[in-house]
Amino acid sequence: MTPRSVRDRRTPAGAPWVRTRLRTAPGTAWALGLLVLLTSFLAAAFPRAVERYENEGVRHDVAVADPAHSVLELTAPEPELQMLPAERAAAVREAALASVHDRARTLLPSLVVPGSAESAYGFRTGRPIAAPDRWLARPDLVDPQLIYSTLSALPDHATLRAGRWPATRGEVTEETPEVEGAVTEETAKALKAGPGSVISVPTQSGKRLAVRITGIVAPKQPRSAYWSAHPLLRTPALVPQPGLYPPRSYWTAAVLLPPDAGPALLATAGEPESFWQFAPDASRLTAPDVAGLRASIASLEGGPGLVRLRGVAGDNSSFTTDLDKILTGYESLRSAIGPVVTVAAVGIGAVAAVVLLMTVGLIGGRRRAELALLRARGGSLRGIGGRLFAETAVIAVPAAALGLLIAVPLFDRARLWPSVVGPAAVAALVCVALPLGSVLPHRKPQLPGAREDLMDARPSRRRTVAELTVLVLAVGAVAGLRRRGTGGDGGSDLLVSAAPVLVGLIAALVLVRLLPLPLRLASRAVARRRGAVGFLSLARAGRGSAGGTLPLLALLLALTTAAFGGSVLAGVADARDRAAVHTIGADARISGVLDSVPLPGSLIQRVRKTDGVRDVAAVQVVYGVPLPADPAGNNRMKNAAVLGVDPAAYARLAGTTGLGPFPAGRLRAAGRTAVPVIVSPSVAAELGDRPRELTTAAGDLTVRVAGIVPRTAAVPDSDFLIVDAAALTRRQTTTLLVTGASPDAKELRAAARDAGKGFSVRLRSEQREAFDDTPVQRGAWDIYAAAIVAGAGYALLAVLLSLLRTAPERTALLARLRTMGLPSRQGRRLLGLEALPQALLAAVGGVFVGWAAIALLAPGVDLVGLALSAGPGSTALDTAPLRADPWSLTLPALGVVVLTAAVAAVQARWAGRRGPNTELRAGDTR
Repeated sequence: MTPRSVRDRRTPAGAPWVRTRLRTAPGTAWALGLLVLLTSFLAAAFPRAVERYENEGVRHDVAVADPAHSVLELTAPEPELQMLPAERAAAVREAALASVHDRARTLLPSLVVPGSAESAYGFRTGRPIAAPDRWLARPDLVDPQLIYSTLSALPDHATLRAGRWPATRGEVTEETPEVEGAVTEETAKALKAGPGSVISVPTQSGKRLAVRITGIVAPKQPRSAYWSAHPLLRTPALVPQPGLYPPRSYWTAAVLLPPDAGPALLATAGEPESFWQFAPDASRLTAPDVAGLRASIASLEGGPGLVRLRGVAGDNSSFTTDLDKILTGYESLRSAIGPVVTVAAVGIGAVAAVVLLMTVGLIGGRRRAELALLRARGGSLRGIGGRLFAETAVIAVPAAALGLLIAVPLFDRARLWPSVVGPAAVAALVCVALPLGSVLPHRKPQLPGAREDLMDARPSRRRTVAELTVLVLAVGAVAGLRRRGTGGDGGSDLLVSAAPVLVGLIAALVLVRLLPLPLRLASRAVARRRGAVGFLSLARAGRGSAGGTLPLLALLLALTTAAFGGSVLAGVADARDRAAVHTIGADARISGVLDSVPLPGSLIQRVRKTDGVRDVAAVQVVYGVPLPADPAGNNRMKNAAVLGVDPAAYARLAGTTGLGPFPAGRLRAAGRTAVPVIVSPSVAAELGDRPRELTTAAGDLTVRVAGIVPRTAAVPDSDFLIVDAAALTRRQTTTLLVTGASPDAKELRAAARDAGKGFSVRLRSEQREAFDDTPVQRGAWDIYAAAIVAGAGYALLAVLLSLLRTAPERTALLARLRTMGLPSRQGRRLLGLEALPQALLAAVGGVFVGWAAIALLAPGVDLVGLALSAGPGSTALDTAPLRADPWSLTLPALGVVVLTAAVAAVQARWAGRRGPNTELRAGDTR
């Protein structure tokens, strides 16, 4: 070894390698950095977007929940009778209750510790007490039932409308004969009470406690937890007496006492109790905190937390809340949506990874001659790889960090560490793949111009084993998803979520193996024809690299992800449309209270003449019809609804809506002893196949089952019997089911209003709009829409990279052919036809793979949680299966073909303007 060689190994070169390379090819460096930046941004934004919509979802569910369910309430019975009267009275006064409130608040879960604004406490009667005063309102001559309650900070939450605020005169005890009180405006109107009214309250001693109404108040925020945790405090209710027919109703309401008037309630028989209610503050609650919060609530309801609360409020105190049920519902929705979103994330991640590999492969291919020269002059694989790693890291690491920094402020209020994983993986992939992909081909010397043609290549054993391994993984993932579904208790399984990716990978490998066959057949067909363009284009397509699986794989994965995402979005919309139809039963529904009030004939005629109405089905609905006993004489007291319909009109309605269609002739009763009926499955099991007798409010019938349908339009949530209305002796119309393209809602409501009180109009379109997206649903929807857009972008980039990889060869070929006399027009056709086989293969394969992936995965995917977790008809559908959306399958595939043709045309026009002297040089191996 010479001194020169030793010095060369130990001393650095005169010019830094990284700086020299970046100056030599700045365009390539900027392009790679931009791609890494975009991919890192998406990788960092996805977990932050998911966490943000999950956090917003749990906060939304707690915030919009009925305060009667979300409030945290601590109650304690009245003080023990063994205590002195003065001690009993002191325990229910303002000071004692406030002390317990402050100490109990510190024992609540810190995640939802409320402020004092929405919280309330006081002393109240646990059950209503009948008020015998004759001046009180009595709709059915029944005494009203009233609750008496002290309420903290009443002037802060209400406005005085009349009179003055109630106050205590001296010290109130159990023997106090009179206290002051206030009622809300609604209560005063219902009870006909006003300032100066006196309500007599019976006591255990037989005396009367007088409650003098001194003020009428109006809640400042009626829907706040202060007033809505117990709605009776602000709004009276008309309650029917149980067990009476006809029913008799009475008013139940609340009277508000001053804070220190609680001792007077100790003398009543209303089972008085102390209460402390806390409105939860979910502004700091996050999705990862839900499990811990549920555990804390369970502890407060019956664990160590309850023991600590009893140490503050008394040994017999209890803690109640339905907040844990709200959180359980949120977790159910989250678990239903999470795996479906993961499928989209894995698909886009795989497409991005393939495009990155294509990019580094293109960069490495362009530098193959340079690296071969370095290798020939003694460069080691390790040394060359290290230099490539350094120059790649200088580009990829800052770009990935910048992508993370852009994503963090755009999607704030999320944890940082999940967002770091994605950009780090992107940077690591690029920094490792480019050196390895560029250095490994130079392990052995390569002949200049050596080529592995697609039509002549023979797959190696290693490739065959690798393809079989991926096939086994794909089959296992698809089988697991079909068996378990996406909503299993095990959470999100990445292998199952990667099933569409694995299906696309298998399809890409299979299509690459099958592509030479049609190319050979097409080449033989055009070889005998005149003209060189067709033969040359197929020959060029067949002489592409046999390792060109990555471009096809990227397109297939992008098309499959777009098809899957588009089908999910279309399935959600379809599920909501069907749920709206199932809930309303038609495009519009007009009925009275409980579908039992007869509709006037003038209303029916006016509805038929309304603009946009195509057909009207008049239905008589009779609920609560008892079914006859079974043949053994056992009467199981099962009821059903009898529907009297016009067979022709109702059959048209059933066929239009798809809700239990049947032939109209099967229902006609003319000339038959036993009236034929169409029934639900459970009613069919009760009636059997023999004629049975029914007693209904519309007349007695002898019926026989003529058909079974799973559901019907008139009664979506009840067992039913559909009968020809001509067989009923007391006929009347109680419901109108209207069909039409767009019935005039204003005219229908005007007709119902003019017909009398109590008639309502419900539209299918309004029911469809009622399915408001919760933040979780809206976030999942946005992610799928973004997945489709990102998939289209990466597909475009894959097409560009695929054409750029062979652009120098095509440009040189076109220059050579021009020197041989090929016209420019035929040259452009040649380049377009050369790129067409790969594009058509990707398009056809994408449609097929997308359809196959959806068909294979659909049995395990249920979109009910994504589509119907919110809205009044959320239980209208039992299942919402995933179906292939034709537009989501075909439009991206057509876009790939059009994009490929456009890029090839642009390249051909650009190459046609360059002269042969510019493109052809002596010794060029292109």
